Amino acid sequence: MAPDIHLVLACHITGVYDVNRNTTLVDDAYELVQEWAESVAKANLKGIIFHNNFSDETCARFENAHISFERIEYNPDFNPNVYRYFVYRDFLAQRADHIQGVFVTDVSDVTLAQNPFNDSFFKDNPTALFCGDEPKLLDNEWMLAHAAHLREQITDYRAYENRFAKETLLNCGVIGGAFPIFFDFLQQLCVLHETYNRTNKTTYTGDMGAFNYLARTRFNENLRHGFPVNTVFKAYENDRMDCWFRHK
Repeated sequence: MAPDIHLVLACHITGVYDVNRNTTLVDDAYELVQEWAESVAKANLKGIIFHNNFSDETCARFENAHISFERIEYNPDFNPNVYRYFVYRDFLAQRADHIQGVFVTDVSDVTLAQNPFNDSFFKDNPTALFCGDEPKLLDNEWMLAHAAHLREQITDYRAYENRFAKETLLNCGVIGGAFPIFFDFLQQLCVLHETYNRTNKTTYTGDMGAFNYLARTRFNENLRHGFPVNTVFKAYENDRMDCWFRHK
């Protein structure tokens, strides 16, 4: 692998009930990741799709200079939305000396509008943690329900919710930055899930709760979200080109 590489990573796990979509994704359906892959290639970036379902034929057909596939074994101890972080951590840990910057994104509702690594906003903020956000506050009905399990597990979770109640809700569909800060965040996120989310039996995955908690309590001064990182969440600004990522 060449040094100083920039990567965009995504994870596509099927055969497991997806509580966010209320369905189980079918195997070997490249069309579910096609727009993401094509947008990464168009931005002239290197993208990797971690998967448990694509056939060798599908991978061979769609792999190219920009997009590659990495087969993984899914661990049912965690929801797919959470397990992806362990996949990224283990992969990046083996390549830490070769990576300069990285983003991890959702794969079915996120596309790239432009290369973030070429933007001066990225280059001028080497200690920033870039992430998506939503046009709502942390204190909202969905997040309160989503965090029910973590609230009972993490001692200061209620205090964090009170402190940041009126702050923007961050969205983990887009996370990235220069390798050192991103990998530090990723490692801490995995520890949170290993420690507090493994026993989660609620209908909520805990991924948004853990992400917002960690970002706000330990990385708040490093956060950069909204423009130009992402479009307005659920505004479906599909033709917008002035942000790095379009998030449905």
